[in-house]
Amino acid sequence: MSIRDEATLAISELCDTAKLKAGDILVIGCSTSEVIGSKIGTNSSEEVAEELYDAITYALVSRRIYPAFQCCEHLNRAIVIERECMPSYCEEVNVVPQKKAGGSLATFAYNCFSDPVVVEEIKADAGIDIGSTLIGMHLKRVAVPVRLSISKIGEANITCARTRPKFIGGERAIYNDSIK
Repeated sequence: MSIRDEATLAISELCDTAKLKAGDILVIGCSTSEVIGSKIGTNSSEEVAEELYDAITYALVSRRIYPAFQCCEHLNRAIVIERECMPSYCEEVNVVPQKKAGGSLATFAYNCFSDPVVVEEIKADAGIDIGSTLIGMHLKRVAVPVRLSISKIGEANITCARTRPKFIGGERAIYNDSIK
């Protein structure tokens, strides 16, 4: 299976399992270096970024789910999103991601978006971490692990999560099972 096929499958399964709906946000962290079998941050690939971007957006566009691409640690894991989906609690920061300061996938997304904006943080409804990039800071609380039929894209391990509202109230509380 190709990197593009693996990414499409992973994103589609995550959306289905997490029960994502139109308007939800999916955060994507990715090391293209890890995807091609190198150590994170050592062999960034624009070609792999393009394949992944195409697969991710293909899987999300018909579902009307917004992708949020996480930059690398050199930009403090800032997020690239389309301005139209920027939540009101977010504050725009002034930076343009680059291959060596942002990462290939976030840079590619920034250059493809019609009106890109970079924010320091977001509270996404679900996420996929491709190559151990640490996306947890950008998920709503409470994060719940999601297991997919595949565990890698290329050579990179993937970790996925969905979110759910907090359970409150203790043993006397009754919870709404229809909520994610």
